[in-house]
Amino acid sequence: MARHPLARRAFLAAALAVSLASLSGCQVRPLYSSDGQTAEALKSIVISEARDRVEQEVRNSLIFLLAGGAGEPANPAYRLELTVTNRLVGVLFDSSTDLAAAGRVVVKADFNLIETATGKTIRSGNRASVALVDLPNQEFAKVRAIRDAESRAARELAEIIRADLSAAVAAGHSR
Repeated sequence: MARHPLARRAFLAAALAVSLASLSGCQVRPLYSSDGQTAEALKSIVISEARDRVEQEVRNSLIFLLAGGAGEPANPAYRLELTVTNRLVGVLFDSSTDLAAAGRVVVKADFNLIETATGKTIRSGNRASVALVDLPNQEFAKVRAIRDAESRAARELAEIIRADLSAAVAAGHSR
């Protein structure tokens, strides 16, 4: 009986040693780690000019997220071609007035990350973000609510695109 707990402890110690040994060879690291290469590559992305207010919101958020507030690079290694569209979709209608009481703002982006030296496309794709909005009867409040929802969706979309760009440039540096 006295030897049984000792054997169990020895088995657990051996299992722990094997687990630690297998984890020591693990090469997984966070996408946003401070190894420098991914962060520096993100800082070297210039973004195409915006054509409307919502696209400008996405662009501004991306510039801040990519460069950490430092602005756009003077000599970019990459160029991001960005096209953003948005629309309001009424979801709940008041049957007596036939007016929308709530809705969704959908902001979509098509993007293309191009290496400036070669003109080669590194990553392209499209992403979307949705923000819910209450639509009051007062016109100014309705306009302001829609604008706020567009801004929320634009910021969220910028974060989604940043994740895509981070993965693309991280994959390029791992080769």
